Amino acid sequence: MSWLNRAILLPCMLALLSAAGILTYSVFSRYYFKVPTDWQDEAAVFLLVGATFLSGSYVQSYRGHIGIDALAGVLPSGLNRLRKLLADLATLLFCAFFSWKSWTLLAEAIAEGQTTTSSWGPPLWIPYSTMAVGMTLVALQAALQTARRLLGNEAS
Repeated sequence: MSWLNRAILLPCMLALLSAAGILTYSVFSRYYFKVPTDWQDEAAVFLLVGATFLSGSYVQSYRGHIGIDALAGVLPSGLNRLRKLLADLATLLFCAFFSWKSWTLLAEAIAEGQTTTSSWGPPLWIPYSTMAVGMTLVALQAALQTARRLLGNEAS
């Protein structure tokens, strides 16, 4: 899982840079050349959705998502371990549910041939597939971290 998380980072970085480039091009072409573009917003959103969801597992592997540790300093160590386990379980359950719903959205988009409502009209399976794969990877990462905590192998 660690290897896969690192392998996904380069495409995610390139997607972010591409989105920035597309939006910058759009601003310049509209302002300086008076040439409107109708595809740039959706292309940038698709790239940002993909980068966000696909890099989520990497962030989860470092527990880099926002967390509030207000109770960590005041709870006894046994209760603090229980708090961390419950947080891991809640994360796992939420991500598993989100993953399942993303796969159902993807299947629906493919079966019905759904596209966006813009004049460009790209297929919706593109962002839904990155959501489904990304959330599945986050759920898998959360499952591994929960299992490590249950087995007592968790360092933090």
